[in-house]
Parts: sequence; structure tokens; C-alpha cells
Amino acid sequence: MIGFSVLIVCHLVFTRYFLRSPTVWQTELVTYLLVGATLIGCPYVLKIGGHVSVALLPHYLSAPGKKRLAILGSFMGIFFCGVLLWSGIDLWHEAWAGGWLSETVWAVPLFIPYAALPLGFGLMLLQYFADLATLLRGEAEPS
Repeated sequence: MIGFSVLIVCHLVFTRYFLRSPTVWQTELVTYLLVGATLIGCPYVLKIGGHVSVALLPHYLSAPGKKRLAILGSFMGIFFCGVLLWSGIDLWHEAWAGGWLSETVWAVPLFIPYAALPLGFGLMLLQYFADLATLLRGEAEPS
């Protein structure tokens, strides 16, 4: 999605500045693709531990304290993603049932880009459950 966005922006620049032709769809599509890539890519980042974190408190905790803190963090992530999943499903459904269109010349049916919300947060929720299960079984060290 990010690579495709780069190509679209190159097309936009070439079309707008060299061919002097107006562009309609490029900016909107790039925005949707980048937001979608972020939301759908978040579970993978959680899986590999690539998120930004502050390790000051875990640094001073014992191993059981680190595990309890990681379990608490997983529960908080599950709650947060659950709320956003529910809200994302609600927003997606309203856009689909209401026939919402973007307020641009392109008039994209908004249920298509809004689908990234429940998809991304649903996958993130599943990854938090997987992380919690590995922590509770002792198969992984808390990050």
C-alpha cells in the first residue's frame, strides 16, 4: 500500500506539473492507502515488538513484576482495540447502509476505506490475545 502510494504521488506530480492536467483522485486515494497501511500493519508491528515503548519502569521491576505489567498492558490493549473495533464496525456499517460518499469530485463510497478500521483493529485485538496467551503460558518473555 505504501509503495503503491509512492507511485500514485509520482503520477500526481508528473500529471499536475508537467502535463498541466488537473488531478482528482490521487490525493484522496493516497490518504486512504496510507491510513489503511497503518491500521492493517499495526498487528504485525505488535507481533515483532517493533512499537515504541518506554522501558524505564520494566527496567527496575523483577521478572514477575515485568510479567504482571506486560499482562496488564495486554489487557489494556485488548480493551482499547475492542472499543475501536466496535466503533469501527459501527462506522463502517453506517457508511455502507447510508450510502455515504466522500465529499470530493471522485465521490468514493466510504464503506471501502472505512473497512480498514474494523479489519485493522480486529487483527490487532487477535494479536493482543495471542500475546496474552503466550505470556500466561510462559512461552514468551515480557517486552
